[in-house]
This record gives sequence, C-alpha cells and structure tokens, in this order.
Amino acid sequence: MTLDEILSSLFPKGHDIDPRSDHLILGMGKRGNGGTVEVVGIADGEALGIEGVLPLARRVLDIVARGGKAPILVIVDTQGQLMSRRDEMLGLNEYLAHLAKCLLLASRSGHATVGLNYGKAVAGAFLATALATDVLVALPDAEPAVMDLPSMARVTKLPEDKLKELSQTTPVFAPGLAFMSAVGAVAQVWDPAKPLADQLEATLAAIPARDKRDVLGAERGGRPIAAQIARRVAHQASGDDYV
Repeated sequence: MTLDEILSSLFPKGHDIDPRSDHLILGMGKRGNGGTVEVVGIADGEALGIEGVLPLARRVLDIVARGGKAPILVIVDTQGQLMSRRDEMLGLNEYLAHLAKCLLLASRSGHATVGLNYGKAVAGAFLATALATDVLVALPDAEPAVMDLPSMARVTKLPEDKLKELSQTTPVFAPGLAFMSAVGAVAQVWDPAKPLADQLEATLAAIPARDKRDVLGAERGGRPIAAQIARRVAHQASGDDYV
C-alpha cells in the first residue's frame, strides 16, 4: 500500500497529513468515535538524520505538553539512520535516543503509542521510532530489520555465510517480517484488504499494561528464554514478583 492509501484507510473521516519535502509525517487523523490520533513518522524509505529527528521529537513533546490522552501513531518507512560523518560526529545516536525517550514519555503520560511499519525499517531509525512504541504492527510488505546480515558480519566478526546459516534456525539473526514477528517485536500483521481504521481501534483497545514482546517471542518460539531471564533479573533486582 502507498502512504496515501494507508492514510485513507486509517482515517476515512479525514486527516491533515500532507506530503513534505523532508519525507517526515506530521499531522492528525480523525477517529470514528470523534476523537483524534496524532501521527508522526518518516516516509518513502528516507534515512533519518538529526534534521529529521528534531521535528519528530518536538512534535511528540508538544503533544505531551498539551495534555489529553490522544494516541500517537508512528508510521515508518525508512532505510535506517543517515550514514553521514557529520551526523555521526554531532551525536546522531544521542538524537535517536532522545526521540525514543520522547515516545516513552508520551506513553507514560497516557498517550498510547502504536508503530506501523509499511516499508523498510532498519537499524537505529527503526529502534528510535516504530520499535520505541507500546505496540508495533506491520503491513505484509514491511521489511523490518535491526541489522542486515552484511552489517552484522562486520560487527560480530562472524562470516556472513555462518550468519546466513544461523538465520535459518534462529530468528534473532534474521531480518524480515516473519522473523521479527517470531521474536515478538511485531505484535500483529494487519490485513490491507480490511479497513485499517478498524484494525487500529482494535490495537488501541488491547494495548498491554507493560511490554509483552518477550512473552510473545516465547509463545511464538523465536525467543524461548528471554522472558524467563527478564523475569528472573527483575525479581532479583526488586525482590517482587514480576508477571
């Protein structure tokens, strides 16, 4: 689906999101119940650099400052963080971390946050946007990946062929929607043949009280022991039960 098709299906009652030369998505959509959804994101596979991060973070902080409980939808199609020496030297990692913390602040301030990946979503730009929300959903054509295999080979110093072999049996080594769903990162894959507005409302109605991605990963077999380890660490750190 194109972004226009997605927005039309999400907001049949209208929205004020217009195409921008910087490929950022900033605006608001009308819900069927009379409420609104704040929308931020990045489109057209654009890389996310510091000039893109700042307007997104400012918009999220403005939403929090205004108060209310309007949900925030983070729509993402990005090839990843901008590969620029200038941005790296200026601390792009800190900018991306700031954006992720703004979304966390919004969530803790009562704004349910939903990530929607409809194209590429890679590396730091993926972590700081769609993956920093309460729930991440995707359309069937989405291509999410924390890191592609050639990059992973450079970082881990493992041969790429070895990583390809491991990716066949261990989802944490593999990019792609099926594997990201298996590890619990993608909670749902929406059906583009059905109204996205209805699927968004269903997702908003089922936002979990706490992050359940590790539990989903265990249920789906992609991360069989991560949830157990998280519970054990939380219990030993606090002494309380962690369910």
